[in-house]
Amino acid sequence: MALTYITSLILGGVGAIAANRIASSIGLLDRPNERSSHSSVIPKGGGIGILAAFLFGSVREGLPGLWWIPAAGLAVFSLVGDRMEVAPKLRLISQFVAAWFFLYSWDRHIVDPINGMILVLVMSIFLVGTANFYNFMDGINGIAGITGLVGFGLLGVAAYASGYELATGTVAVCLSLACLGFLPFNMPKARVFMGDVGSILLGFVFAQMVILFSRNFLDFVCYTSLLFPFYADELTTIVVRIRDKQNLFRAHRRHVYQLLANEGGIEHWKVSTGYGLIQLFVGVSVLMIGALGMIPALLLLLAYSTLWVYGSARVRKRYEVK
Repeated sequence: MALTYITSLILGGVGAIAANRIASSIGLLDRPNERSSHSSVIPKGGGIGILAAFLFGSVREGLPGLWWIPAAGLAVFSLVGDRMEVAPKLRLISQFVAAWFFLYSWDRHIVDPINGMILVLVMSIFLVGTANFYNFMDGINGIAGITGLVGFGLLGVAAYASGYELATGTVAVCLSLACLGFLPFNMPKARVFMGDVGSILLGFVFAQMVILFSRNFLDFVCYTSLLFPFYADELTTIVVRIRDKQNLFRAHRRHVYQLLANEGGIEHWKVSTGYGLIQLFVGVSVLMIGALGMIPALLLLLAYSTLWVYGSARVRKRYEVK
């Protein structure tokens, strides 16, 4: 197992190095625009090392193909999107197809076909939504890598602690370590970006693992909370943009992390580290309180959500430029 973990750590770094060296020759470059949080051309696609670690861990642990092939296929398609413009509708179709392939194997134990169809629909939206949320939140140096490091690390610990889905828990740790291997090349100064190949993969696989680990709704709530800052920032930003009658499919710089880094002038690594610390605190506390039951867990998440709404409103009031 140690060899698996060490290999995953190395693959995360090697992928970043490879992308940095070949990106310009194959057109994998992120050129800044008015919505960007960087001012220079940066190679992207560094998430290929994270994809390699995911494939390596999944095959080595003997996970079913219907578990990892849809996620890997989606990551490869996202790599194409890093290279050229892909229509948003085509992106969504590919994501839902990947979700349905994964859920085909997951939902076969459901006896009631009507409830099964509803559950599959809800889980499809959860998978696709989380993949896109992760991608949308990957906008400053370090934030996607730190979030992956913390989120998948906690999923791995939770899997081992519960004695459930141990092979999948091992893959979660592999992804956490791959993110750690990637981080030195993306923070504090970005020499390469993760790209959609990494961020879409991490979001999709995180949602997959939440579904696989959840034996009941309480588990689902607790494991979903391990990505709390991303969900909270994205959802509150969506509400604000709907209120302001903006096109949700247009690029923007209205996330809280973007306001802090751009208008607030706070260094990227500080904002990203802050998000990671919030994620760690919320995740650990919800997992601990979750042992007491559903009501305590929901009340705690309600408290955290209220604090987030209040804090994000203060940030917007101070920094937002519409």
